[in-house]
Amino acid sequence: MKYFCENAPQYHIACAGSLLGIALAKPSSFPVGKVNFMQIDPMTFMEFLLANGDENLAKYLENVDAIEPILDAFFNPLYEKLKMYYVTGGMPEPVLMWTEARDVSAMQEALSGIIGAYERDFAKHPKISEFPKISMIWKSIPSQLARENKKFIYKAVKEGARAREYEDALQWLADARLVHKIYRSAAPGLPVAAYDDLSAFKIYLVDVGLLRHLAQLAPTAFGEGNRLFTEFKGALTENFVLQTLITQFESVPRYWSRNNPPYEVDFLIQRENDIFPIEVKSEANAASKSLKKFKELFPNQVKLRVRFSLDNLKLDDDVLNIPLFMADQTDRLIGLALEQR
Repeated sequence: MKYFCENAPQYHIACAGSLLGIALAKPSSFPVGKVNFMQIDPMTFMEFLLANGDENLAKYLENVDAIEPILDAFFNPLYEKLKMYYVTGGMPEPVLMWTEARDVSAMQEALSGIIGAYERDFAKHPKISEFPKISMIWKSIPSQLARENKKFIYKAVKEGARAREYEDALQWLADARLVHKIYRSAAPGLPVAAYDDLSAFKIYLVDVGLLRHLAQLAPTAFGEGNRLFTEFKGALTENFVLQTLITQFESVPRYWSRNNPPYEVDFLIQRENDIFPIEVKSEANAASKSLKKFKELFPNQVKLRVRFSLDNLKLDDDVLNIPLFMADQTDRLIGLALEQR
């Protein structure tokens, strides 16, 4: 490829390879200065709306220019579309199976194929001795997220498992970008990495649809009220919100917690040189005790607190409530809220 770039640039060449085969390979050389990297994440909810033929809903969300309630004529359809996104996720093939043919079985089969391909790659790319550990960690993720305290626990992977035995396998999954590793932060300071507690972290899947399928939650949950949002302690909702935050902010989100009594802020994001606490609620009319405690402890570092829920868009003093279906607009909405305050 380097030869074509330097000596035959008139030719247009396209090639493809798996992320694992490229990112985790051990090549003898690398063409420094000749490669541009582009991170392609799963489709966002906005992209799902466009693929589903709901351009009017996507355009409405993009044109919201004030922190005020979303009209019911848009709120209710967006709520229903988001439930469908939880079912399909953002991987292109399952989305295609749904949007083109409305074929739930084909969509399920596509998700199964993706998960199966990942699991076969576990045996191909890492050391043979790491394969069982990677597989066990991967399959444990739904149960890890099903707990009230979602901090990753190695003993939940295998009885008696220790960090030093499994940390390389977990890091392999993170390097392959099949999972997101979110560290606990001790305080909202800059640089954010300086406050990381490397012994405490949460693990989320790269895509909410993959998590739903890996957890064996049937697509029929789409028609069961708020079940998709609340299932296994709201893990699908947290995973969805994290997906959207990772695509909008350069720094990987963190989370904050303390014990006795227990408090936890689901995510901390860095926007420019400010840290914003984020709480994720799976239902409406949810209290935010942890956000309140966070502000009490760090009053000078908190310009705005953010809560995702099924409530409408509103700004209550310094708490910005964002409906879950507007998570893709978080960066812009925070800017609007700061201007409004």
